[in-house]
Amino acid sequence: MKNSHQTEADVLAPPVNAVYRKRLLMHRFGMVLSFLAMALGLLVLAWILVTLVIKGFGALNLGILTQNTPAPGSGSGGLLNPIVGSLMLVGLATVFSTPVGILAGIYLAEYGEESKLAQVTRFVTDIMLSAPSIVIGLFVYAIYVAKVGHFSGWAGSFALSLIAVPVVVRTTDNMLKLVPGNLREAAFALGAPRWKVALLVRLRAVKAGVVTGVLLAVARIAGETAPLLFTALNNQFFSTNMNKPIANLPVVISQFAMSPFDNWVPLAWGGALLITFSVLLLNILSRSLFSQKIPG
Repeated sequence: MKNSHQTEADVLAPPVNAVYRKRLLMHRFGMVLSFLAMALGLLVLAWILVTLVIKGFGALNLGILTQNTPAPGSGSGGLLNPIVGSLMLVGLATVFSTPVGILAGIYLAEYGEESKLAQVTRFVTDIMLSAPSIVIGLFVYAIYVAKVGHFSGWAGSFALSLIAVPVVVRTTDNMLKLVPGNLREAAFALGAPRWKVALLVRLRAVKAGVVTGVLLAVARIAGETAPLLFTALNNQFFSTNMNKPIANLPVVISQFAMSPFDNWVPLAWGGALLITFSVLLLNILSRSLFSQKIPG
């Protein structure tokens, strides 16, 4: 009887070991592929950053922040007008999108499970998050630029705000869902109305996370070029008139980088480096300085 049990174990052991060895081999093969994919991605990213830093730092000087864009072949110049224009466009887009996005996120978090409108809003938000930015630009061109007959800074800010709103909405919605239910129940038990619970309890508990969403939205729109080509276009001269075409860094970089003029190409590298560092700083702020623990 003992020998039969041993024989049966010996018969069953090889298949089990073979399956284990096969799984271990597949595991190691998958880990090697994952490592190679990560290494390839990091290598390409390092290559891009090193090239950008080498060529961008060569163009950085005080004049790039104090002089306007030069005429073709006219010598030195700077990026003052596109820098100011980009700050105006992104700033106004943030002012437009932040309250709309936060209020919509609050509505989704409070009524998302009991309202058909909230479900449709969440679905549309998800679509807009993945929509190509050039589609947003064409949409604003069709409904505004083509109607008024000229490009303008207002159209550019409106297009950028349409890109930023879904980011703020989704971040606010997700952050509010992290608030523990007992915190809401305690506020309701004290007699607070639902709107006060939403604004003064839930939103206050995750205000740092909401600010993070706003910063991520700003980083998202800071380097957008396609929507501005159809809305704000560009301006060779310094202008703060939002009702006219206005200079902005993404379009200037695109125009200067493809130009044959020797004084434009270095400025394109310098502008690209400025945008990269700005987006990097915003991401660092959003992921570190504003990280928080949701109260329990």
